Amino acid sequence: MLITRIIAVVITLLWVLASSTWAKGDAKRGEYLAAAANCVSCHTAETKGAVPYAGGHAIKSLFGTFYGPNITRHKKHGIGKWNESDFFRAMRFGTRPDGASYYPAFPYPSYTMVTDSDLTDLWAYLQTIPPNNAPNRKHDLSVFVRWRFPLKLWKWLFFTPGVFVADPKQTPQMNRGTYLVRALGHCSECHTPRNLLGVPIQSRYMAGGKGPDGKKVPNLTPAGLKKWSDKDLKEFMLTGLFPDGDVVGETMGIVIRNSTSKIVSADLDAMIAYLRSLPRIEKE
Repeated sequence: MLITRIIAVVITLLWVLASSTWAKGDAKRGEYLAAAANCVSCHTAETKGAVPYAGGHAIKSLFGTFYGPNITRHKKHGIGKWNESDFFRAMRFGTRPDGASYYPAFPYPSYTMVTDSDLTDLWAYLQTIPPNNAPNRKHDLSVFVRWRFPLKLWKWLFFTPGVFVADPKQTPQMNRGTYLVRALGHCSECHTPRNLLGVPIQSRYMAGGKGPDGKKVPNLTPAGLKKWSDKDLKEFMLTGLFPDGDVVGETMGIVIRNSTSKIVSADLDAMIAYLRSLPRIEKE
């Protein structure tokens, strides 16, 4: 297992170093991918009139509160000094331009699977966002997690970078759904419970329980969705309406408003097909 991790890291690092130039991305397609990845929710404050992508959204966790950074093209407060290689390293490895590691509150354990072409298009879209001078808000974390240097060990033990590879034994729809849920949509980051080190418990993959903020999140395996039809699920992802007419709120309401409601019908169908294919995991 250790050798596999080493090989994966070395191959991906060589790929990044060898790629000194990138294909020109499709910003319009990147805008759709950004919606599927729900980028705007974590990078926009929850205050009235907040500027999209200028940062400030509070991400509560058991380790404290993280604040989404400004990712506009502002050179001081945003990512205006970044190049595309910096963006790829952040998404693929969870590494800042200065070499420090990001906290996994930034869901790079999922984003590492985003394909090269999608990253290129996402980067192209980010270049269209006007710069904004909103300063980044400092994370409010517990004392024992304020240092970043232990993150390198955390990544070595629990994070394996690597691009999503379609399964030739699966249908195109299933591969698309897998990619959308696991990589771009990073659904498991909230719907898979974690241990005390913040590591997802894979034996409970997508089975819900307590989310990163300690609040209850639903089970998205077939056991949790048994009373939902595909039509119900699709309607929920588009509008936030439960089958009984109630409306979802809080975090999932934001996800639906900014992300799943903007996903095209075929992609929603693919996501639902993938969720239906998961192993059935009952409540503990």
